[in-house]
Amino acid sequence: CSNLADVTIPDGVTSIGDRAFSSCSSLTNITIPEGVTRIEPYTFAECSNLADVTIPDGVTSIGDGAFSSCSSLTNITIPEGVTSIGSSAFLYCSSLTNITIPASVTSIGPSVFDGCYVERNNFVNNSSIETALWGITLYDEIVNGLCIGNNSVVTTIDKEIKEVVIPSGVTSIGESAFNDCFYLESITIPESVTYVGDYAFRGCNSLAGVAIPEGVTYIGNMAFSECSSLTDIAIPEGVTSIRERTFYNCINLTNIAIPNSVTGIEWGAFMNCRSLTDITIPESVTSIAGSVFQGCSSLMNITIPDGVTKIEATTFSNCGNLANIIIPESVTYIGNYAFCGCGNFTDITIPKSVEYIGSYAFYNCNNLTSIRIPSSVTSIGESAFSYSTTIIGARGSYALNWAKKNGYTYTAE
Repeated sequence: CSNLADVTIPDGVTSIGDRAFSSCSSLTNITIPEGVTRIEPYTFAECSNLADVTIPDGVTSIGDGAFSSCSSLTNITIPEGVTSIGSSAFLYCSSLTNITIPASVTSIGPSVFDGCYVERNNFVNNSSIETALWGITLYDEIVNGLCIGNNSVVTTIDKEIKEVVIPSGVTSIGESAFNDCFYLESITIPESVTYVGDYAFRGCNSLAGVAIPEGVTYIGNMAFSECSSLTDIAIPEGVTSIRERTFYNCINLTNIAIPNSVTGIEWGAFMNCRSLTDITIPESVTSIAGSVFQGCSSLMNITIPDGVTKIEATTFSNCGNLANIIIPESVTYIGNYAFCGCGNFTDITIPKSVEYIGSYAFYNCNNLTSIRIPSSVTSIGESAFSYSTTIIGARGSYALNWAKKNGYTYTAE
């Protein structure tokens, strides 16, 4: 019903079924008859032009997702008598400016107001239920086109904004604050900022560079993921961990500076950064999680710091240009697919500390003609190497016996 712009429901109607007007994207207003007592799940979901709706006093419950993604809805009055509001009922109603919850409400599902940004003074909660469960984001003022609440950037009122200046005094950039601001080209972050939240700049694919202040100590999960124009970035001293997928799919990132304060790099932090050619991991790093450099197809050289004990699953898989890597004596474990698809490897030294080599760890390393396995290795997984690789090991060692059993060419020393 994408062309349905207006509808009158006669007074005799007492029930409107699930999804009755779902995805009626041209619908602008509707009056629900007095006899209706329940708004069923997803009744008006994705009515993206619905700006005005009157809920009659007889309604006692609002179902799951009933008005979800009604992105033009600006005001909603929930009448006294409503006792329950289902999960995601007003999810992504991004234009809502006023919300009043009556005292009669005793049950509210999760994510009711996720994706809704409302000025704190325009949100009235007469119910005894805590607002933290609902997902609503409140702000105190709008400055430079930014919604600011509790000294944090909550969001921008214009998702097509090209230039942002965050006012001085702001201490944090909140979760998803600039998520999917596709046209954002430049941002000025004041020295007062210490925290960059999860997904803060995710999908800002026009953002070519950003100066992160020295006072920042936390950069969240996926904070800069899919910033496809980002070419270089410096992580400030004070940051101790590069979080999950922080720079995932930053396909033009060529240079990154990691400070000595960092001790851990979490899962997929640089996954698919396919323009990254070189990176220096400081000696302070003791933990590198799985898939951190997976798909970094231009990466040529890397040194793993002393202190790292595990090369986790898929950490360097499909790094097709990686020709040189130094594995320190501290490493005891090489995980599944750790170097799978590193086709430029011609030689690699497995240190005498290694005890475990996982399945497919060096599979499809087609230029690796031979590999020397130390006697410390006591477990090798399925198809750990391509069959073109000769296994070199001590007579009677686990590695040589494994090679014999699995049909590999081997050389005894």
